[in-house]
Amino acid sequence: MTAASPPVTPPSSIAGGHDWPAEIHRVLKNARVQQVSYVPDAGHARLIALCADDSSVRTVPLTTEEEGVALAAGAWLGGQRAALLLQSSGVGNYINMLSLASIARFPLLMLVTMRGEWSEFNPWQVPMSRATQPTLEAIGVRVYRADAVEEVAETVGAAAELAFDGEQQVAVLLSQRMLGKKIW
Repeated sequence: MTAASPPVTPPSSIAGGHDWPAEIHRVLKNARVQQVSYVPDAGHARLIALCADDSSVRTVPLTTEEEGVALAAGAWLGGQRAALLLQSSGVGNYINMLSLASIARFPLLMLVTMRGEWSEFNPWQVPMSRATQPTLEAIGVRVYRADAVEEVAETVGAAAELAFDGEQQVAVLLSQRMLGKKIW
């Protein structure tokens, strides 16, 4: 059973009309992504809802991040493209499973909402936040980062091209400052 996601105070750029989750959804559609798996996450909540409401995208809730890597492998073998949505703390949960993507050489596009950065209230999120990028890079994942809402569409688009056209494993880290402050 999954706990409810905490409320999020959206950054002013979203409130001001810049809807980066909708931009990511558009980029995923343009990249012909047909499956999106996720562990429930407040940072991805709007993107998850957009994908769930899209009849051309199958959304799959996961109990653990490792399942998303296997799902992406199956999607690729079945002729479809998949994206995995997760939080930076989830990188620690699934790092060993990334060996499958590395050895089998199938594309893997991961969108990672960061915790443990700007305005974090939970000290348990900080160590994995610091380790996320170096851990992914150590296993051979190419890492891009979006720190501002204006960078999201271009960054996710470039990552999707490298993942699917180059058959690479690529993660986009979505800055906590861009996501907004969580209030409990």
